[in-house]
Amino acid sequence: MTKATQNTSSQNNPQTDNFFLPDFCSVRMVFAVVIISELLAILLTLSPLKSSGDRWNDLSIISLFVQWVGLSSAGLLCITRNRLARMSEKWAAISSYCLLLLTTLAITVLAFLVGAGFNLENWSADFWHPSNWQWSLLLRNLSISAIVSIVVLRYFYITHQWEQNVRAEAQARLQALQSRIRPHFLFNSLNTIASLTQIDADQAEAAVENLADLFRNNLADASTYITLAEELVLSHRYLDIEKLRLGSRLNLRWSVEELPTDAYVPRLMLQPLLENAIYHGIEPMANGGTIGVDGHVYENDIYISISNPVAHENNSEQRQGNQIAQDNVRQRLAAIYGEAGKLKVQESEEDYIITLIFPYQNNSSELEPSAGK
Repeated sequence: MTKATQNTSSQNNPQTDNFFLPDFCSVRMVFAVVIISELLAILLTLSPLKSSGDRWNDLSIISLFVQWVGLSSAGLLCITRNRLARMSEKWAAISSYCLLLLTTLAITVLAFLVGAGFNLENWSADFWHPSNWQWSLLLRNLSISAIVSIVVLRYFYITHQWEQNVRAEAQARLQALQSRIRPHFLFNSLNTIASLTQIDADQAEAAVENLADLFRNNLADASTYITLAEELVLSHRYLDIEKLRLGSRLNLRWSVEELPTDAYVPRLMLQPLLENAIYHGIEPMANGGTIGVDGHVYENDIYISISNPVAHENNSEQRQGNQIAQDNVRQRLAAIYGEAGKLKVQESEEDYIITLIFPYQNNSSELEPSAGK
């Protein structure tokens, strides 16, 4: 087991990330342009227009022309995307539309020049005379480009709006899930602090600071993430508060040296599970027990396990509460990591173990609520 190699992906520009046009510089988009252009060429070849009689020859010529237009348009939008992203959506759409039409016009003129031959003697004033141009071909190409361009741009815009709505809904759901700290923890903490003020003012002050830090993170924006090191510090703060209340009944075992502390994770991911371990595993037992926190990395995935002893006298209501907290964390992992985020449970006669599995990512910009999860 070795630590995952550091992810070297750079942060994206937030302005362009929120732009409705995709990144045409990416290999995936170039491949999509090639495939869509070829499908359009096949459709135009099969359409009831004037044909030379050799459909394969027609297809090769149309494919060449359409691929020129498609890849040139993609290249132009790739180069101008950052500038377009700084415009309003209305003017960006209009500018993109005009660029696509101008590209079609330029490629049509270039194809006509190639067909006429690159002989400078042919490039006389008579060559540019309107009577020498196939205006029907030019208008046909521009008309097809106008229709296809507006359909494609409209598709990109609608898809972008849909993704924005899904992301907003996922963010709201994530915020709601993050805010679910059980009220009994707050009441117990306040009672503990109240009793400490009479005995040890310094410990009471430290407990207040720990509690304030926990709830500050609980109320923070769910779209901002913290490092695993900070999450472990919050877990220690929570357990310090509970240690004041439970005393020698609560023992802790930490084995997290292998964890990459620079990994970004959602806030308070471990706290609900630690709270569960105390509420269902330590509190019902007269002698208490030990909570273990183990972590390691295997192939670019982070594994964090939280174990607690099994209290056999747990009633059905307690077990249901345990399930609710697990579902909470499971939904948060799914909302952020998709299928890569998992929560697994192992239960034996003596131990109850919950294991979190999620990918190692050390760039907070990579973490976004997954659409449709």
